[in-house]
Amino acid sequence: MKIHKILILLIFSVAIFSCQDELDTNPTDSTSGDVLFSDVEKANVALNGIYRAMYVAEEWSEDWADEEFGTMAFILAYNLMGEDMTQNEGGNGWFWYDYVYNVKSDYTHKSGRPYSVWFFYYTIISNANAIIASEEGMTGAPSEISSLMGQAYALRAYAYFNLIRFYQQTYVGNENAPGVPIYTEPTTNVSEGKPRGTVADVYTQIDADIEQALQLLNPEVAAPRNHHSHIDYYVANGIKANIALEKNDWPSAETAADIAMSGGTSMLSLDDLDKGFAFNDANAGTVLWGVQIISEQADATESFFGHIDASVDGNYAETARKCISSWLYNQMSDNDVRKNRWWHGPLEVDVEIGPELSYNQFKFQFSDPTNNLGDYIFMRHEEMMLIKAEAMCMQAKYSQARTVLEELMAERDPGYDISSLTDANTLTTDDSNGPTTPAGGSETLLDEIILQRRIELWGEVGRILDIKRLKTGFSRNFDGSNHPDRLLTRNTLDPEYPDFVMSIPQSEFDGNKSMDESTDQNPWADN
Repeated sequence: MKIHKILILLIFSVAIFSCQDELDTNPTDSTSGDVLFSDVEKANVALNGIYRAMYVAEEWSEDWADEEFGTMAFILAYNLMGEDMTQNEGGNGWFWYDYVYNVKSDYTHKSGRPYSVWFFYYTIISNANAIIASEEGMTGAPSEISSLMGQAYALRAYAYFNLIRFYQQTYVGNENAPGVPIYTEPTTNVSEGKPRGTVADVYTQIDADIEQALQLLNPEVAAPRNHHSHIDYYVANGIKANIALEKNDWPSAETAADIAMSGGTSMLSLDDLDKGFAFNDANAGTVLWGVQIISEQADATESFFGHIDASVDGNYAETARKCISSWLYNQMSDNDVRKNRWWHGPLEVDVEIGPELSYNQFKFQFSDPTNNLGDYIFMRHEEMMLIKAEAMCMQAKYSQARTVLEELMAERDPGYDISSLTDANTLTTDDSNGPTTPAGGSETLLDEIILQRRIELWGEVGRILDIKRLKTGFSRNFDGSNHPDRLLTRNTLDPEYPDFVMSIPQSEFDGNKSMDESTDQNPWADN
């Protein structure tokens, strides 16, 4: 059997994705591939289609569309797989099964997490490959072509980076482990499937793609971006910073994060937060990369905000509430503006539905609940600050790392003081509270940087990805835990717990002769 349909170029779907939204140029649902990529203006329609696919709920699985709204759906799942976010109720099951580690067995069908993540990112790769392959014959302004191609390379790097982190353990120590199939040429319905490359092979491709993207997106040769959803030179450096962080390439992470912050963004001020900034505005000064959701695309059922904002009557989040862990909440001082604005503390009375629940979140809210509106933020300035601080700390640049962290925290907690912390780039992992940050608070500078990353970026970056990267494991069974499921039968303390890695969908084995289920499927934990 030839390659599975996941990897077929979806020109017509991409064209349809691109119509009737703010990224639109012209309707192209009847345009052939040759015409679509004949000049840069037409090719940008296909590029816009890739971006739109990243945030509009589409058929990423055959069923369960309520939890398949693109990038933010996966970020929500990755957070619920850790210990810093709870889902207080099972609801209809959406995201609950991610939270209780009961999605890996869904690999046998095309509904659910194993298939949807695989299909989603390989769709991005397939369409990015088609754009990249069209460069030689494309007409248009050189700066526009450079921008287009740079974005395609960056999107391919981004997609492979997310695939390899979800379908395998972290890079360091697993370089020779099975990765994912690598495709760099356009695929059709007669293309043959490829075997799993090693983790190192996949990262070699990721590194090559992001470096090529940075050359092409350099402001000296590329046209300026014309939409917040597009990747520019600074966003591409943000992607590179995350890649370098995963590889423990601290100098590259520091440099890339620094460049990413130089594009005109700034951190949220104490005043911004005190006034209730709700992480729903892609035009905010803190945002490096985000997408604007317009009314034609808004759907409360198939929406990140519909699943996390419990304050709106009738939405899923009202009865499947997302909360901060009580332990993480208690790590903030009472003067920390985030503690007062982003979550409830412990309440005297918890209401059965709606927002009045201890530790319920308010960080993410609809901007216009009547019309189900709210933008998605993929990357912001503060993430780069925390990457830079961590990278500096790991290079024993302790005073510089402290300066970056103190700069951030001056706009979060006016009384912040870390003078007593030990200058060390090790995590305290032998505490009775669990393997991440001791019950009494941070002891080392690295403890504190990671703690502030967990607080500041709560709900924004996938917590389970950091757990894997840092090789800490985690525990929900801390004193006073508010987790409804503490995973007591699962060895999540294991830094490389097998169920941190998602199963490969059966449909890939059925359609790819180069992969054998008996040898290529990811292992399960012995529970």
